[in-house]
Amino acid sequence: MSAGMSAAHARPDFRHVDTWIFDLDNTLYRADTDLFAQIDMRMGAYVARLLDLAPDEARRLQKAYYRDHGTTLNGLIALHDVDAEDFLDDVHAIDLSALRPDPELNAAIARLPGRCFVFTNGCGNYASRVLDRIGLGRLADAVWDIRAMGFVPKPFAAAYETVVAKAGITPGRAAMFEDLARNLVPAHALGMTTVWLDNGSAWSKQGPDFPVADRSHIDYETTDLSAFLNAVGT
Repeated sequence: MSAGMSAAHARPDFRHVDTWIFDLDNTLYRADTDLFAQIDMRMGAYVARLLDLAPDEARRLQKAYYRDHGTTLNGLIALHDVDAEDFLDDVHAIDLSALRPDPELNAAIARLPGRCFVFTNGCGNYASRVLDRIGLGRLADAVWDIRAMGFVPKPFAAAYETVVAKAGITPGRAAMFEDLARNLVPAHALGMTTVWLDNGSAWSKQGPDFPVADRSHIDYETTDLSAFLNAVGT
């Protein structure tokens, strides 16, 4: 179901939801700010320095680690015993000046009943900087970052199981919003209502190497998160 829903589906029924889980990057801010391009560049440079590789080879390896291990960091930990904190501090040291608050989205999130969480493969310090910059710093009950997941990233099921247990969430009463469709697969399997934000980027389809072939794990899809949240029946 897209943002251009028929009149019969103009107000998706989310009255069962008391827990709202949002991805951070390219979900709570516009994808065309292109913050992840900065992070992606820094990750490639980090791999090049660490392994003494040419930029092209470092980028190829970085993408292989992302594909095979869920995140570049996970691959570096598994194969090179990298210090996670050093990596996270380095790759998230980016310029956030392109970010602006979205008053309509912020107001829509503020109206949601129940608890609100941010669920990101990034680090908590970076997430806090971004949330403050876009005006959502006080709206999230908690940020689940890569540390909270024990460095097991989305889309591995263990990441979801860990945070659900820690927060005491009933999956059937939770909704998850993501721009990477593959990250909704475990959420749907747990019984969450899933919403895919199709922001038009190559990554939104599951990442360039993971095109969306099966939408059975997507309950709703939208191209405009604030419009969708304003249409939701709670």
